[in-house]
Amino acid sequence: MLKDIRTKCQYNSFTKYTKPAYVMKQLDSDWLTKGLIDFEYKKYQLLGYLNSVRTDFDARLLYPPLSELYTHYQSLVSIKKNKQCLKDSFPKEIIGTDAEKAEFMYQSLMGDDMLMHEIEEILEFAIPQMGNGLNQGRELYEEVELSLHIEPIGLEPLYTDAGYILLNQLPNKLVQVYQYDITIFHHANENYRGIHTKKIETYTQSISNSVNAMKLGLIKKYPELPNPATYLIQTDINYPEKETVMPVAQLALVRYLSTKAIS
Repeated sequence: MLKDIRTKCQYNSFTKYTKPAYVMKQLDSDWLTKGLIDFEYKKYQLLGYLNSVRTDFDARLLYPPLSELYTHYQSLVSIKKNKQCLKDSFPKEIIGTDAEKAEFMYQSLMGDDMLMHEIEEILEFAIPQMGNGLNQGRELYEEVELSLHIEPIGLEPLYTDAGYILLNQLPNKLVQVYQYDITIFHHANENYRGIHTKKIETYTQSISNSVNAMKLGLIKKYPELPNPATYLIQTDINYPEKETVMPVAQLALVRYLSTKAIS
């Protein structure tokens, strides 16, 4: 739940906000309740942030904008479902005691009704706006994912939670080599598979330097993995490797290996 309701802000009279001469590039995790809680002000903050996200998507830069936008969206949806929790977090002052219940009586320092109305108005505007941004990001993600082709190099070992990814964006002959490790972590009575990767080599594919030859070279150079699982992941989409292609390829490999483990 978002916190940090600022008592110094004026909540009883909301004024129109004149936007400054800059555009936001990031949005704080507590942006909804940080600073002036005013619809016009928060609208400008949000639209500036979403404009920078869409600029990244237009440039085919998928990460981190997509994951950050998803986190913001889920946070707002959660707040909308639990508005009473947000209201209860407003600062209060003691105004007396209840002798029968043996407890203090409190009064909110904020104009709760007006403040909650303003927050509700912001939420009603922000959630669909972020949803539209997420749709653009998902379309880009699916475009990259559908272009990927995963192929094992040589025989697949029984242990596939560590090995190598050979990433190739056609028609380029360069092959980027990543070492990967898959870990299983527990959350809310469920198991999740995460992947960590590190780029270790860059090869140029040729008749004399096939992907099989690359795998043999990796075994010789990195003897700690004597029989590594090695996968060639190819795509004909030439998008930014670090921000777009590789993040999607990582998750695609995790799903690929999970499907094989089940079957």
